[in-house]
Amino acid sequence: MAFMKNTNVSLTGVVHVHTTLNNTIISLTTLEGDVLAWASSGSLGFKGSRRSTSYAAQAVAEKIGKECLNKNFDLIHVRFKGLGYGKESSLRGLQTLGIRIIKIEDKTRMPFNGCRPPKRRRV
Repeated sequence: MAFMKNTNVSLTGVVHVHTTLNNTIISLTTLEGDVLAWASSGSLGFKGSRRSTSYAAQAVAEKIGKECLNKNFDLIHVRFKGLGYGKESSLRGLQTLGIRIIKIEDKTRMPFNGCRPPKRRRV
C-alpha cells in the first residue's frame, strides 16, 4: 500500500490571539503559518460593547478549540498580541476542551522610547 493516513497522530498548531479594546480575533495556523481556521467575537454574533468582553473571547476560543480537535491538533502554541480583556479568558476557553498548550508567547509591542515631545514654547 502506498500511503495510509493515520488519524491517531497528534499534530502541532499555532493559535494566534489578537485582542483589541473592541474585538478579539483568533486564528489557527500550521507551524509554517498557513491559516486553517479563524473566528472573531463579531463573527459569532456579539455586537457593540459585548464584543470586547472576556465572555466573547472565551466563546471564540472554544470555537477555535473545536476546530483544533476536528483537525487533530492536540498540541498547540499560543501567541498573544494586543491589549484587551480577552487574553486570559481565551486561554481558559482553549484549556476547557482538553487541548494541551505547549508554549505561551506574548508578542505585544511595547514602546521603548515613546513619541517625540513637542517643541519648547518660546515667548
